[in-house]
Amino acid sequence: SRYHREVLPGEIVKISRHDVQTLDVVQRPEGDPSAFCIFEYVYFARPDSIFEGQMVYSVRKRCGQQLAIEAPVEADLVSTVPESATPAALGYAQKCGLPYVEVLCKNRYVGRTFIQPNMRLRQLGVAKKFGVLSDNFKGKRVVIIDDSIVRGNTISPIIKLLRESGAKEVHIRVASPPIRFPCYMGINIPTKEELIANKPEFHDLANYIGADSVVYLSVEGLVSSVQESIKARQDNHPKSQKSFIGKLGHCTACLTGNYPVELEW
Repeated sequence: SRYHREVLPGEIVKISRHDVQTLDVVQRPEGDPSAFCIFEYVYFARPDSIFEGQMVYSVRKRCGQQLAIEAPVEADLVSTVPESATPAALGYAQKCGLPYVEVLCKNRYVGRTFIQPNMRLRQLGVAKKFGVLSDNFKGKRVVIIDDSIVRGNTISPIIKLLRESGAKEVHIRVASPPIRFPCYMGINIPTKEELIANKPEFHDLANYIGADSVVYLSVEGLVSSVQESIKARQDNHPKSQKSFIGKLGHCTACLTGNYPVELEW
C-alpha cells in the first residue's frame, strides 16, 4: 500500500482502479475553523497514520517532550505501559536526558482488559496481561508515561505490580489532559460520572492510584504539540497549505467542554 493523500473535511471521494476523483466537497460555514478530533492524535489513531500532513507518532513524541518541560521529576528511568504510550515516553526520556527502559512486557495470550464485564475482572486481567522485567528497575525511581487515564482503574494494579517487584518510586506522567466531558461527535467516552477526573478522588489522585506523583499534560501543551508543525508548514507554504487545511482548529470538547457546534437538546 502507498500513501496517496488525506480526504479533506466534507469531501466525497470516488476511488477506482484508474484514479481518485473528488465528487464533491461540502463547504464549511464561512469563518468556522476546522474541528479535527484531538483525541485521534492522543489515542485512537495508529501511530503510522498521517493527519493534517503529520505523522501521529511524531505528534505523540512531541507530547512527551512537552510533558517533560511541564512536569519533570527526579528519577532514574522512564518507561511506559506497553505500548500505545511508547512514542510519548521516548520523547519524555529524550527531553529529560533519562534512559528509556522497558519495565513491563505484554503477555500476548491474554485478551483486552477494557472489555471485561466488571472492574474486578479488568483489574485481574491487568495482572495477567503484563510480565515484570524486575532486573531493569529494582531499587530505582521509575517514571511511567501513559497516554491517557480515563477511569483510573487499570493503572493502579500496574503501580502495585511495580512496587511489589522492587521499584523504589513510581511517578505517573500522562501525555494528554484529563477527560472531563462526554463526546457528542460519535466517540464512545464513558459517562461523566465514570471519568476519574470528575470524581472526588481526582483531588488526591496519586494517593488513590498508589503513585508517588501524577501530572497530566496541559490542554495548551497538547494543542501546541499538535499544531506546531502544521503552523510551521503554513508559514513556509502559505498558499498551498491554506487551501489544504483551511482555518486551523481542533476539537477539545472532551477536555474543555467547548463544543465545536451548538448543542441542541
